[in-house]
Amino acid sequence: MLTTRFVTGSPAWTDVGTPDLDGAVAFYGGVFGWTFRPAGPGAGGYGFFQLDGRTVAGAMETPPGQGPPSWTVYFETPDAAAAAEAARRARGRVLVPPAEVRGQGTMAVLADQAGVPFGVWQPGRTAGVDAAGEPGALSRVELFTADIALAAAFYHTVLGLETYAASFPDGTHTCVNPAGTGEDAVFGDLVPLADDPLETEASWLPSFEVPDVDAAVAAVRRLGGTVRGPAADTPGIGRTARLADPCGARFAVIRSAPREA
Repeated sequence: MLTTRFVTGSPAWTDVGTPDLDGAVAFYGGVFGWTFRPAGPGAGGYGFFQLDGRTVAGAMETPPGQGPPSWTVYFETPDAAAAAEAARRARGRVLVPPAEVRGQGTMAVLADQAGVPFGVWQPGRTAGVDAAGEPGALSRVELFTADIALAAAFYHTVLGLETYAASFPDGTHTCVNPAGTGEDAVFGDLVPLADDPLETEASWLPSFEVPDVDAAVAAVRRLGGTVRGPAADTPGIGRTARLADPCGARFAVIRSAPREA
C-alpha cells in the first residue's frame, strides 16, 4: 500500500487523459466521491481530482490523435532530466521531455523498452498527491509486462526500483519497492502478461483504495463504465476489480488486506 512518505521511485502522482473531461469528472465523482478543481489559466485545461480538499489525482482533456484515454503513473525522481537520459540509455523513449510545471516541480513522460508509458516527477513545491493508501486515493500500481527480468532491470536503472519474489496462496509474485526501503514499502507487482487473460498489452495499472469493492463495481456499471475483471479476493493482497471508465481508461479498485503484524 502506498503512503505520502515519498522517496525516489515512489509512485507520487497519477492522472488521466480523456477526450471527455466533463464526463470523467461526473464518472469519477460518482465512483470515488471526487470533486474537480481546474489548475487555472495557463494550465492547458489541466485540473485536480480532490477528496475532502486533498488532491488525489490529476486530469486533462486530450485532443484527438493523442493516444487512447489512459491513466499515467508518475514516479518520484531527484532529477527528471537524468531519469529521461537513463531511459534513453536503457533503450526506452522520452515521450514528453522534462518540463518545469509552474514552480510545482518538473515532469516528464517516458516509455520503457516495451513501449509502456510512465511519468517521472521531480518535486518542487508539490511533493506528490496529498493522500495515498486510503479510501478514494491511489493505493497500488502493477506493471503487466511480457518480460519480467527485462522490466525489472529497466526500472532499476531508471528509478532504482528493487524487486523480490514472494509466495502468496495463488503463487509467486514479483513484488516491487523503492531502493533501500525493504518489503514494508512494496507498492505493487510486476505481472507476466502470459499469466493474465485480462491484459492484452503491457501497461501500468493504478489501483484506488475503496471501502467496498462490490459497491464501486456497481457504481461503475451504473455510470457507464466497464467491468473488465469482476471483484475477486487475493489472499495477502485484498479484494480487487479491474475496470474502465466510459471512454476506456483502465484502472482498478482494491480493498487492501490488513497488514500482518
